[in-house]
Amino acid sequence: MALVHSVIFLLIAVWQMAAGKPAAGIWNLSTVSPGAWIVCGIFVLVSVILLWLFLISRDRMEKLYFGFCALSATSGLLRTAVGDHTFHAGVYIRVAMLLSAVLVGLLVVRKHSSVLAPTQPISIQAN
Repeated sequence: MALVHSVIFLLIAVWQMAAGKPAAGIWNLSTVSPGAWIVCGIFVLVSVILLWLFLISRDRMEKLYFGFCALSATSGLLRTAVGDHTFHAGVYIRVAMLLSAVLVGLLVVRKHSSVLAPTQPISIQAN
C-alpha cells in the first residue's frame, strides 16, 4: 500500500514540476491562503511519520525506501514553507526522491514476493 502512495505522490510531484507554478512560501509577506497552511501541516505530519518509519525499519531496503520518502516529504515541506525563490531545487529533489522510493519499493515488493512464493511447484495428480 505504501508503494501505491509513493507512485501517486510521484505523479503529483511530476505534475507540479511540469506545471512550473512556483510555490510562494508561507514566510512571504504576501497573503497566504489557508490551503498553503494546510499543505504545510500535512507535510509536517507526513515527514515526521516517515522519519519515524525510517528510524524503526530494520531491513536495509525498507530503511532506504522510507529514507527516500522522508527526504521527499521534507523537501516538499521546505518548498511550501520558504517558497521556490529560496529553495528552487526542492521540486527536483522531491521528484528524484520519489522516483528512487518507487524503484526501491518495487525491489522490496519483489523481495517479499519471492520469500512468500513456494520454492517448488505444487503438482496435483489425479488418481
